[in-house]
Amino acid sequence: MKPLDPRLLRYARAARGYLALTVALGVVTGALVVAQALLLAHALGSAVADGATLPRVLPLVGGLAGVVAVRALVAGVQERYAHRAATRAVAELRERVVAHAAAVGPRRAAPADGASLVTLATRGLDALEPYFVKYLPQLVLAATLTPATLLVVLGLDWVSAAIIAGTIPLVPVFMWLVGVMTQGRSERGLATMQRLGAQVLDLLAGLTTLRAFGRERGPVARVRDLGDAHRRATMGTLRVAFLSGMVLELLTTLCVALVAVAIGMRLVYGQMDLVTGLAVLVLAPEVFNPLRQVGAQFHASTDGVAAADRAFAVLEVPLPAAGTALAPDLATGRVRARGVAVRARDGWAPAPVDVELVPGRVVALVGPSGAGKTTTVEVLLGLLPPDAGRVELVAADGTATPLADVDPHDYWRQVTWLPQRPVLEPGTVREVLGSPDAAARDRAAALTGLDAVVTTLPHGWDTPLGGGGAGLSVGQRQRLALTRALLRPSPVVVLDEPTAHLDAVGEQVVLRTLDALRDAGCAVLLVAHRASLAARADEVVHVRSARTGPADDGPASIDAVAESDPRGAVR
Repeated sequence: MKPLDPRLLRYARAARGYLALTVALGVVTGALVVAQALLLAHALGSAVADGATLPRVLPLVGGLAGVVAVRALVAGVQERYAHRAATRAVAELRERVVAHAAAVGPRRAAPADGASLVTLATRGLDALEPYFVKYLPQLVLAATLTPATLLVVLGLDWVSAAIIAGTIPLVPVFMWLVGVMTQGRSERGLATMQRLGAQVLDLLAGLTTLRAFGRERGPVARVRDLGDAHRRATMGTLRVAFLSGMVLELLTTLCVALVAVAIGMRLVYGQMDLVTGLAVLVLAPEVFNPLRQVGAQFHASTDGVAAADRAFAVLEVPLPAAGTALAPDLATGRVRARGVAVRARDGWAPAPVDVELVPGRVVALVGPSGAGKTTTVEVLLGLLPPDAGRVELVAADGTATPLADVDPHDYWRQVTWLPQRPVLEPGTVREVLGSPDAAARDRAAALTGLDAVVTTLPHGWDTPLGGGGAGLSVGQRQRLALTRALLRPSPVVVLDEPTAHLDAVGEQVVLRTLDALRDAGCAVLLVAHRASLAARADEVVHVRSARTGPADDGPASIDAVAESDPRGAVR
């Protein structure tokens, strides 16, 4: 990423006003630095060389105190608005990344690993704060204060200006050398953090299963190793930051010493007056200070710069073309998929599969883990375009409309999707269900067993719940989500492993819910691992993955994509 990437100003509008403010404060700081040097030089020069009394130099001392106070005020304003701008810019960039990733799909936004996208949008972008608070102001000062101060020195003493101009290029040269030696360190640190975040997220997602089998302590060693790797990468970056800061401090000290020696020699031989010498001596460090701070703060911002670069990579993924056609009425129509397949890392998952969702029928997707059952669901929901095959919405009169041509929001209004982890908004149980009909609510709750759960809650239907159903167990959240699906029947209902967090009693609840949805005329798509769920379906579709041969550009064929189910339907 460039020192000031234009994409940052394009995607984070809060950074624009902050940059303008930083430039203005940099100009003010430059004027104050020059004024401070001249006032200090005149006050000391008058007192030492001319023997001026205190009343004579008192106005200069008062002006110097005022300049110092204004510099402190400017620094405080800069620090205050830097933190505000950093918070707003990071929040805006995070919002854009999440919204864009949701629009293009996590598979396209992060082809290698979706969990890395989560890490980037949470902890990764927080590392941008040092960039805004420390690095960017010094970068602006280096572009404004350094040349302005050098021009003032040139007006006072061209010899000192020539020495400074000859030694200034050494600072960026050494900064470049340090950067070459540490190239890629921040990227490796961010990659380590993303791997750690991905594995921890996977561990948390499967923690209930691991506890059920007594294997919850198995991944401890791996998580510890990843944590140690991230710690070593972070400490390595800090060591490089300290060492590079020391190198730049030493270099700028030697450069200022050259100017000081030249001034001292000319003062001894009477070739320069004391006021000019003091002014140049005070201004010389201010010429180098912004460049030195840029180098010192660069390593503090590289993690954020690397995260921003990856965020820009996500934001620059082109959005898929959205359809505009209206979806047919699926209460009398159907959803049809033919030869649907999606590319995976080592082949196709799923391999070509046919699915047809018809009102009043339950279709179950079965197959081993990793075969592509959830991917098939994403394709049928229009969340993921298939790499082979087609998905169509067929109206009652037989007119077929490709799903890619349909307005997704118009289609989703006719779909109810219950993932393995239900999405529940915060509010009371009554508000989450959202049913004004108490009788219908009680019937649905009796069918799913939610009525027994409500009796155990402190405030019954008015018990407040947090985001995601916080306040309920995983199984109780599943019952709540099933009840809501019954109260808001859609023509198409998708249930992704609804018994994943339920015991045998809860499984019977799901079976009764399936029967109720079928009787209501819904087309139900069910992802099932348990044989009892597959047996209750009207149609079973076996989903399998397949490898691609070396000379084969299409999906590899599989022999048993279509098999008979217990009810005699063939797929």
